[in-house]
Amino acid sequence: MKIRNSLKSLRNRHRDNRIVRRKGRVYIINKTQKRYKARQG
Repeated sequence: MKIRNSLKSLRNRHRDNRIVRRKGRVYIINKTQKRYKARQG
């Protein structure tokens, strides 16, 4: 999982990327391509 300040550019890399808020943190998850994972930090 990558930890990035800005997730907007990472979200545009794959069309299945989703932005999810969990426990006050912002994550990018992808169900089809599992390697696209990121957390805002």
